[in-house]
Parts: sequence; C-alpha cells; structure tokens
Amino acid sequence: MENVLEVKNLKISFQTFFGEVEAVRGITFSVGKKETLAIVGESGCGKSVTANGIMQLLPMPPAFFKGGEIFFNGENLLKKSEKQMQGIRGNKISMVFQDPMTSLNPTMKIGYQIVEGLMKHNKMSREEARNKSIEMLELVAVPQPEKRINQYPHEFSGGMRQRVMIALAMVCNPQLLIADEPTTALDVTVQAQILELMKGLKEKLGMSIIIITHDLGIVADVSDRVAVMYAGQIVEVGLTDEIFSSTKHPYTRKLLASVPRLDMNKNETLHSIDGTPPDLYVPPKGCSFYDRCTEAMKICKDNMPGFYEHSSTHQSRCWLNHPMAQKANSQEGRKGQ
Repeated sequence: MENVLEVKNLKISFQTFFGEVEAVRGITFSVGKKETLAIVGESGCGKSVTANGIMQLLPMPPAFFKGGEIFFNGENLLKKSEKQMQGIRGNKISMVFQDPMTSLNPTMKIGYQIVEGLMKHNKMSREEARNKSIEMLELVAVPQPEKRINQYPHEFSGGMRQRVMIALAMVCNPQLLIADEPTTALDVTVQAQILELMKGLKEKLGMSIIIITHDLGIVADVSDRVAVMYAGQIVEVGLTDEIFSSTKHPYTRKLLASVPRLDMNKNETLHSIDGTPPDLYVPPKGCSFYDRCTEAMKICKDNMPGFYEHSSTHQSRCWLNHPMAQKANSQEGRKGQ
C-alpha cells in the first residue's frame, strides 16, 4: 500500500520553567491511501501533540521538534516554511479539532468560516464558495443549510457544531483528515451519526484518516489499523483485528480489560490500571510502563525494549516478546520477587 503520510522517529518537547518535557519520544508510523489509522491511549500520552505536530500548529516556543521527519506525499513537512504550510493546511491535510465550540470563531457566521478556506485555497469567487459550502453542509447532514450557513456557532447544538467542523475540514477535499477526539462530549446517538458520516465521506472522497481517541469502541468501528501510545511512545501497532484478538503489550491488554462488555455478569467488575504515567520531565530509562505493569521483569526497569514483530503488520515494544523472554524471565525474575 502506498503511504500518504510517514512519520519517522518524531520527537517533540516543550521547554518549561521547570525544564524540558519530552512529550513525544521517537514515534514512527505511516498512513496508507484510503486507510484509517486510530491512535489510542490515555490522556496525556502525546496523541494530540503528535497531531498538532504534523500540522505544525504547536506554539514555538515553548514547543520544539527535537528530531525526526514527517513525510507527506514524499515531502518532509518539517522543512516547509510557514507560508508553504498554509497552502497545505486545510487544503491537503485538514483537522477536526477536539472542541468545536472553541475551534469555531464565535464572532463569525459559520458560512464565512467555510467560505474563507475555499476562496483562499481554491481561488473561488465568494458566490461559488458559498454554493460549495451549502453543498458541503448538506453532505454532512446539516438541515436547512441555506439558512444555517448564516448562523453563528452558538446557535448550533454540539452535534451540529461537530458536523460543521467536519464540513470545514472536508470542503477542500483533503488527502488526509486528522480527527482529534471527534465525538468527545457527544451523546452516543450523535457519536454514531458522526462516525457513520466520516466513514461515508472517506469512501466517497477517497481520503485517508487519522482518528485520535481513547474510546476503543470507536476504534473497533472505524479503523483499519491501530497504534497504541503510552508516555510519548508507540508501544503496539497492528491491524485492528490483531490488536483486539492477539494483543501483545501489557498496556494494551489492560486498556481492553477496562472496557465494559455485553457478556459481563453483575458480579464482575471493570479492571483499572493502578498507578500513574511516568514523569516526562525525567523519562524512564527502561520501559515506560514498568511501574504499572504486573508482568514486568527486572530487565524492563533500566533497558528500553525494541520493537518485536509478530507479523508483517503487527509489532510491539515489550521485553516479554523478545525471543529469549522465557529464559530472561526465569533468570532475572518478575518485578517484586
């Protein structure tokens, strides 16, 4: 499969009063044409920083790229000027932000906000851009688009604002859509509508999608592949079926165990992950999940595991998957023994 996006060993840090925070620590992944990649993980693991880093929307300073490359259609985005990135954002790569109420300008009618992008990127007249905007609002199932285009964001419900955000992101027919928690704070009915809308637009427009979420139900519904992030690193990546049916990393297993199931009995309780993520002011030398892992070995504490392949599409970063793991386990012992 030909890749639209390739991220290689990306490192993003923030310089603060207390020191450097290593928010993204050497992640590598790709997105193929017409593919949906889900990036999952708990809050603070670096998902949104990665997305904003790809778009180069991070405030610099305090943020800075410490290393790595981001290739879009074979061109390194980190070597692009701000003017060149303005021609890519919203045109070739678009983003649906986490909170539509704060992402939409409350002082401007939603029609103006959509028309602006078309006039800038597609060199349309205002009338042509307005007609295209109405078509896009209709495509994302906003009722009475001719009327709603003249309304302000506060006149829309949360679900409708999210639809407007998707219309705004899609209006220039981007090759890659990055959706950062696109269903946050929406009720389950609206969530289902938004997800069906995104899947339909993907098929109709032939684009690639990165969906960032902590909701594993969404992942199972819409993604082709999954990348699991923890403490600024990708710890497991694979096809969606592989992640759900053949999990290899303890963190991924615990994430899946924390999700309610239809077959749970009334006496069964949900699992939780004890402890807290590591302090990224002082990142651990070894496995980031060591302090919270019930399967950790002594080698995990001071030695960073590499990626081990389970198939051509499935890899994980865990010492338990090393070819000599059984021997190492018997010689060094489990943590706490």
